[in-house]
Amino acid sequence: MHTVRRSLTILSALLCAWTLASVAYADEIRLKDGKKLHGVIVAYEDNMFKVKTDFGYVLVEKDKIASIIPDTPADSGEAKTATKPTAKTEPATVSKKAATPEIAPAGADANKQAKTAAILNNAPARPEMPLTTAKSDASPPAIKSVNATPKATLAAPAAAPPPPKEEPPPVREEIQGNLYINHEFGFRMYKAPSWQIIEGAGQNLPNAIVAMGTNNESTLLVVGHEKTKSAVEPAAQAVESKLREVYENYRLILQRKTVVGGSPAMEYHYRGMADGHDWSGTLAVVARDGDVFTVLGMTFADSDLIQIQENVISRAIASLDFNGK
Repeated sequence: MHTVRRSLTILSALLCAWTLASVAYADEIRLKDGKKLHGVIVAYEDNMFKVKTDFGYVLVEKDKIASIIPDTPADSGEAKTATKPTAKTEPATVSKKAATPEIAPAGADANKQAKTAAILNNAPARPEMPLTTAKSDASPPAIKSVNATPKATLAAPAAAPPPPKEEPPPVREEIQGNLYINHEFGFRMYKAPSWQIIEGAGQNLPNAIVAMGTNNESTLLVVGHEKTKSAVEPAAQAVESKLREVYENYRLILQRKTVVGGSPAMEYHYRGMADGHDWSGTLAVVARDGDVFTVLGMTFADSDLIQIQENVISRAIASLDFNGK
């Protein structure tokens, strides 16, 4: 009974679409006794198809139908010709082995015939599905698989927060009056009252420990540190060769061996152009227990204060002391 009610619901839903189709064409219903009937199926009740023909309505038992050949509109004539069998190949009787009447799909009528076949076979059909619905639309929605695992176990573990960025340890340094003291590397030196510490020297200058100078940076002094096994002279020559690459019109004025902070050292005095200025510079390279300290001081050579600033640089280098803490 449930199947019959569903079939009636299908036929009622399809009635409107079939009525529109019957105005232009009719289907060919082939019976098992070889007879043919042209019309449109408009209803189904008590195992009987109600067919509308040019001569009126005809009731046809389902079990007597062999096949249904759809009659397509004029623009689908090729499909009609291809699916309609010729008289020579048409069997006079239907084989007894055929348990189910054949439904020949043709173009847009394939869905219609599928619905009729569902009725003929007493198979459950999808309710309220218009004939004009595309085949792909008639497919049931995909059923999502259900995982028995609780959502809590499926959830990806929260990403661990990145470790805090390690800041470089601050240089342990201080200023006492005109004295700069570096506790990290264990040295102290003179700092002119007009000089200020330039922050971030280690980030901007390779191997730099500290940088200081005047507000307008017309006079600068940088102390660097590097581990090396080289003797003082080869180490000093390597540093001095870099100066030749940095400055234009580099001129070496003085080169000598000396002692700075109680350790052997090499001292260079030079002149050269950089950043549009003529610079006067002093380089001191000090070797101490496998460490090499470089002290580079420079000032504008085209300034009236060149003599004073050169003296301040020399005083700062000479005051370098590795013994005080």
